Amino acid sequence: MKIILYLSVALIAIVFFILAIYLIKTLKTVQGTLQSLTKTIEEMEKQIQEIGTETAQLLHKTNAVADDVQKKIESLNVMFDAVKQVGSTVQTFNDSLTKKWTANEQKIVQAVQWGNAFLEIWGKWKEKKKRKVKEGVEDGKK
Repeated sequence: MKIILYLSVALIAIVFFILAIYLIKTLKTVQGTLQSLTKTIEEMEKQIQEIGTETAQLLHKTNAVADDVQKKIESLNVMFDAVKQVGSTVQTFNDSLTKKWTANEQKIVQAVQWGNAFLEIWGKWKEKKKRKVKEGVEDGKK
């Protein structure tokens, strides 16, 4: 019976030893995995910090661009107001010109008619003068 007891104790010791070896291997594998995970997390932290820095720079640049665009829009608004005022001035001028044209339309028509009559009389006078010169030349030849 003592032999069975010694054998049982030896068997338990061997099983415990094998169990300890597997437990050590498992713990070493877990340790390697944890180290790899730690490295990965550290690299991710660095990347996140870089991304944060780049994001902050991008945000500053975006704000600068937005400010620039806002200033340019304000400049365009001033320009559009000026163009609108010029348009209003031109419209007022056109309205005034139309009113004056309408008011003086009869006088303008009459002036054009007088001009045409003058041109007609002048043309006849020139023709008459040419005929007289031509008749004078012919008389001189005879």
